[in-house]
Amino acid sequence: MRVFITGGAGLIGRAVAVHLMARGYDVHLTDIVPEIDVPHSTYALCDILDFDAVREQVRSCDAIVHMAALRNPLLAHTHDVYRINTVGTFNVFEAAAKEGISHVVQASSINALGCAWNTTDFVPHYLPVDEDHPLFTTDSYSLSKQHGEEIGAYFWRRDRLSSVALRFPGVYRAAEWKDSKGQAGRQAMRAFLDSFVLLPVAEQERQMALARQYTLAFRAERRLEYPDGAWRIPAVDDVNAHLLYAYMFDRFNLWTSLDDRDAALAVEKSLTASLEGSHNLFVNDRQNTLGYDSQTLATLFFPDVTARTQALIGSESLVSVNRARDVIGFEPQYSLIGDSYA
Repeated sequence: MRVFITGGAGLIGRAVAVHLMARGYDVHLTDIVPEIDVPHSTYALCDILDFDAVREQVRSCDAIVHMAALRNPLLAHTHDVYRINTVGTFNVFEAAAKEGISHVVQASSINALGCAWNTTDFVPHYLPVDEDHPLFTTDSYSLSKQHGEEIGAYFWRRDRLSSVALRFPGVYRAAEWKDSKGQAGRQAMRAFLDSFVLLPVAEQERQMALARQYTLAFRAERRLEYPDGAWRIPAVDDVNAHLLYAYMFDRFNLWTSLDDRDAALAVEKSLTASLEGSHNLFVNDRQNTLGYDSQTLATLFFPDVTARTQALIGSESLVSVNRARDVIGFEPQYSLIGDSYA
């Protein structure tokens, strides 16, 4: 199978190329950088905003893996984030349709849900979250991912072009994730939570209310969109720094992560699965990023969310990968917080 990959110089694109080349695929890699040190069969410069160039590059390929995009709203102004991500995705699907390619795998994001980059609060309707959960995007990046999924559905309706949109969380290389600074930070967060749960409930609620106040004010200022200058997490005298970080960021991404090798595996599973239609699938580690009791996290940070799609056992993720298991046979092989699952 000859596979066309956009964004081959990026973190996930690189991992996918390494994975597919090692398994004997014919990989045609593209990006906008002149030189690349990623394994490939052939390589070409290609800007996804140039439809004619994309169409030329996909010719003679059997399937497409579309990873090229601005990966977060910090990289450009809001209108450019939306334009590049959506127009680029449309061009890739249109080129596939015109060249008779019937299968596309694209990088969506957990943020199609409307969470980590939200400018307003994020409160799930139930836990663990799954693909049936309503979307509530309030930033340009997340909206671009939501509309990228809708583009996949559109091309299925119009051309019977099958696709999988993989809702990646934060994707990391294991060595970088497990560096001493990161490990120390997660250990400190777990220790803080152990002490926090021992506080009287009234004191927990008081501190949580303050953390919520500062978090929503921070997000309402749209600090997480392309910044005019550097910003830092505010230091608040009456709120513990660990609690503020957990509420301001970890809570909004549901403590999710994925090893880059599992991201590549999910892509291959999407390429080889026997399926029709457009499918949006969460793919993430089985466990939360802290390796912490998930029910405790849910109770502390989402106290009003009592509905459960399944019991939260141990440190199981607050985002379900059951549909990815069913549709493409995806099963995480590498745990960022412990030993490999395989």
